[in-house]
Amino acid sequence: MSNFSDIGFDINTEEEFQDLLEKTYHESTLIRVQEGAYAVYADESGAELWIQLNNQQECIGANPHYKGKSRRKVCLTATVERPENPLDGGFYAWAAPSEKQNPQSGLYPFVFDVPDFRIPEPFSFPADVEIQLTAFAQDVQRYENEAAFDAAQTKEPKFSVQSFIPSGLFSSSEEDKPATPEAFGFFTGVIKQVEARQNTLTQQIFYVLLVDTLGGEIDVVADAGFFEKAPVVNEIIQVECWLSGQVINPAL
Repeated sequence: MSNFSDIGFDINTEEEFQDLLEKTYHESTLIRVQEGAYAVYADESGAELWIQLNNQQECIGANPHYKGKSRRKVCLTATVERPENPLDGGFYAWAAPSEKQNPQSGLYPFVFDVPDFRIPEPFSFPADVEIQLTAFAQDVQRYENEAAFDAAQTKEPKFSVQSFIPSGLFSSSEEDKPATPEAFGFFTGVIKQVEARQNTLTQQIFYVLLVDTLGGEIDVVADAGFFEKAPVVNEIIQVECWLSGQVINPAL
């Protein structure tokens, strides 16, 4: 299971990846930017593939995204550049700020990657915006209700039903700090909506969950292999994930 299989692109080899890029490129929309171009494949299921091209029209990468229903207010504080790839990047943000242009009035800081990083006009920081945020599941735990969740917490630290840890901002030791933060998170929340989606291109099934957690809603996409039986509304879910988001309203 991978970020790609979370939206129905189950690829296991380099050859399968190249085949996927070729198929989707010919059905994509090309968006040119100064650093190259994005070829965007938008599947009917909501799954997206953002193929990255340099100015020599060579493929230099590809990122998955899912255009979901979640909306949350954040305060952006800086860009996160990925020097190895000029079309990659993300933002530092604070979740749910209570005061305008005061990021530290928010609940917690985190980083999310952006598939269209070079398309929007540059922001003047701090910037209060509305975003759509997708969590690509890397590990999932489910609990029937709050009592079952509480009973399962036998070790420290114990988490509340709605909690969020920006794990991409932490390192394993103080001496081993990452040069660039990663867009990873670990959160607990309540499932508000469940949909089984079928990727039109591959016919593979994946799940889309709208989850209410600390700081707002998150769209969770997950390979069907994570679940022995379908998720249910009002279950408690704990997710380790990669975060991909887009700015929806740049001027709040």
